[in-house]
Amino acid sequence: MALIRIGSRGSQLALWQANHISALLRERGHQVELEIIKTTGDKITDVALAQVGTKGMFTKEIEEALAEGRVDVAVHSLKDLPTRLPAGFELVAITKRVNPRDVFLSVKYDSVKALPHGARVGTSSLRRQAQLKASRPDLVIHPLRGNVDTRMRKLEEGEYDAIILAAAGLTRLGKTELVKEVLSEEFMCPAAGQGALGIEIREGDVEMREHLVFLDDSAAHAATTCERSLLNKLGGGCQVPIGAFAEMKDGKLQLTAIVARPDGTEVLRERQSGSDPVTLGENVGDTLLRRGATRILEDVYGAAAAVVQQP
Repeated sequence: MALIRIGSRGSQLALWQANHISALLRERGHQVELEIIKTTGDKITDVALAQVGTKGMFTKEIEEALAEGRVDVAVHSLKDLPTRLPAGFELVAITKRVNPRDVFLSVKYDSVKALPHGARVGTSSLRRQAQLKASRPDLVIHPLRGNVDTRMRKLEEGEYDAIILAAAGLTRLGKTELVKEVLSEEFMCPAAGQGALGIEIREGDVEMREHLVFLDDSAAHAATTCERSLLNKLGGGCQVPIGAFAEMKDGKLQLTAIVARPDGTEVLRERQSGSDPVTLGENVGDTLLRRGATRILEDVYGAAAAVVQQP
């Protein structure tokens, strides 16, 4: 069996993900080594993600290690992976998905609805902020960076009345004690690819492809391909106010998507069904663009471009 070197970010969640894939490979008799790689997104911790303005900020350095042959495989949260991979790389597998929805965490309050007027909610996601403000314009949104433990500690220490996180990460880490509400896709449309892992290799690495293809889950592959097709059509990265959630319903793929202004004053929502994931994603994207998404996204990108870039 092969020696497989995995590149991963060093966060608690990223290491869980890399070790999860390592264990599956070891079950098949492979030797596995893990290399921790610090990415741009890990280095810039005092700026809201939407203001960094770098596509691939959690993947670029890992891809450099892949290209240089220091690692053979990159394990990513799929929602962090740009929809168009740089030349020389391929996505060999998308793993079985855990709950792709967002969740509401609080010490004192049982739901978003129960939050008092002017409550402080922590999130650095424009997508989450926009959808929260659409239903609760009175809420005060504050940036929230750091790993899961850091975010939960800030909540427990009273810096926030509530925070919004992905269900998947909390489930994987076994840190669900402060989850009070799972947010429906109608209320809080998730990020494209949320809940799945993307397994990336050097393009044309036939040996690695053969070793790793067993990790690909057909249902997750279809749903996330659809979501990422929409994101690609809209020209969005992982830090723009776009939500996408695809699932099988009555034998067809159904895609729900939103494009929103960060302040929640305008939310475009579209839902369509189809049989081909890529075509469905593109069709929903086209519909949203015709309905005004272009104007919203141009405003968002313009605001991001005006922010001084961090070194």
